[in-house]
Amino acid sequence: MSAAPHCSACDAVCCRLTVVLQPEDRIPERFTARQGGLRVMARDEQGWCVAIDGARMCCSIYDTRPGVCRRFAMAGPHCRASRAEYSAQAARGFSTPPE
Repeated sequence: MSAAPHCSACDAVCCRLTVVLQPEDRIPERFTARQGGLRVMARDEQGWCVAIDGARMCCSIYDTRPGVCRRFAMAGPHCRASRAEYSAQAARGFSTPPE
C-alpha cells in the first residue's frame, strides 16, 4: 500500500488544473483568463497556475485564493483521482495535467 498523498511530495497536479472562478472570488485580473466563456485562473506556457510562486513553490495569493482551491482537500478523492490520471498520462509519455 502506498503512502497517503502529501503536497510536499507531489507534482503539484492541483496547481495545473483548470480553476473556474466564481463571482465571489476576488482574484486580480492579471491572474485570470477567459476559457470557453468562463473566467478561470490563467496558466503559464507549461500549464502552471500563474499565481504559483515558482521560487518557493507555493501559492502567491494563498490568503485570497479561489473558493475551489480552498475546497480542494489534500489526499481527498479529487486529489487522488487527479494524481492517478496524471501518473497514467505520464506513464504513456504525456505530461499534460488532467482537466
